[in-house]
Amino acid sequence: MNLDDFSDLIERPDGGVRRDAEERRERRAVPPGALGRLDELGEWLSAAQQSVPVRAVGQPRVVLFAGDHGVAELGVSGRAAGTTHELVRAALDGASPVAVLARRFSVPVRIVDAGIDCDPELLPESVVRHRVRRGSGRIDIEDALSAEEAERAVRLGMAIADEEADSGTDLVVLGDLSVGGTTAAATLVAALCGTDASVVTGRGGAGIDDLAWMRKCAAIRDALRRARPVLGDQLELLATVGGADLAAMTGFLLQSAVRRMPVILDGVVASACALVAQRAAFRAPDWWLAGQVSGEPAQAKALDRMALTPLLDHGVTVGEGAGALLALPLVQAAAALAAELPERTPVVADDGSGTEAAEDAAGQDEVRNLDAT
Repeated sequence: MNLDDFSDLIERPDGGVRRDAEERRERRAVPPGALGRLDELGEWLSAAQQSVPVRAVGQPRVVLFAGDHGVAELGVSGRAAGTTHELVRAALDGASPVAVLARRFSVPVRIVDAGIDCDPELLPESVVRHRVRRGSGRIDIEDALSAEEAERAVRLGMAIADEEADSGTDLVVLGDLSVGGTTAAATLVAALCGTDASVVTGRGGAGIDDLAWMRKCAAIRDALRRARPVLGDQLELLATVGGADLAAMTGFLLQSAVRRMPVILDGVVASACALVAQRAAFRAPDWWLAGQVSGEPAQAKALDRMALTPLLDHGVTVGEGAGALLALPLVQAAAALAAELPERTPVVADDGSGTEAAEDAAGQDEVRNLDAT
């Protein structure tokens, strides 16, 4: 498998449709620019759907890839190593932030076990049946995956994307459930952006103290030494310092772009995978939105490299797709406004009866009233 092949498969959202959507915006009764970034979101979605007016987002889904990372053994996370299954169980039981929000917004959640380190009997078969391996290697001293496992993980993500697109999912909120995942993600970002470990090391979703931060920084520094020699091959990079969940997310993002299925990215893990995918296919980021600012420095660097501006900044650091899910109603609102706001009444030449002039005056009064509102 060569991820560079995706470059020929991925096209940008339809530019002609976007221009039609922009022209339609100019004809709306609401003055251009009055809705700020909501106008831009509506036009982006219209181009992705190849539809003017834009269709409502009717079948969104949260997709979470789950995995444990061996580097967590070094005490780089606020959670104990090998406890991702507890995060998954909380989400399944409706007791996690993303589960609460998904229930409130009536959005289904799909969890994919790519590399959780637990007995399969602890979780439902629908979650564990895709597992590539049990946990990922300790990236500071060994590869996260073998070459065969990395390819299996990428293909897993591709298959999940195809399943979602085939089932009618029209927008995905993408996140992760992992312990140690932010360390692997920061390593990928540092390697691809050419920065030092200290520049990308954050405190993770669970938060860590200064000593743990120094351990995390050292682990990323050591992993970077192993990552730099394989920067020319994205699949080998994921095998060396990524993980099963990260490789699967990368495959998911690439195939989602092929299938023209928009994605809202959550935190640093999703952003790091997106950066890997961008390196393989430069048009792919045109299909993604950055949902929120997670506070992780590696996420900020990755989004800057991809020229993606987050929709929200509420200080949500919990991960699990929760922050990106908060951005979903904003995208849905943009679609509704773009589709349902009326256009201005056209000006018609007066034939002398005065009827057309009266109608034109009434239309102008309507516009002025909307402006005043």
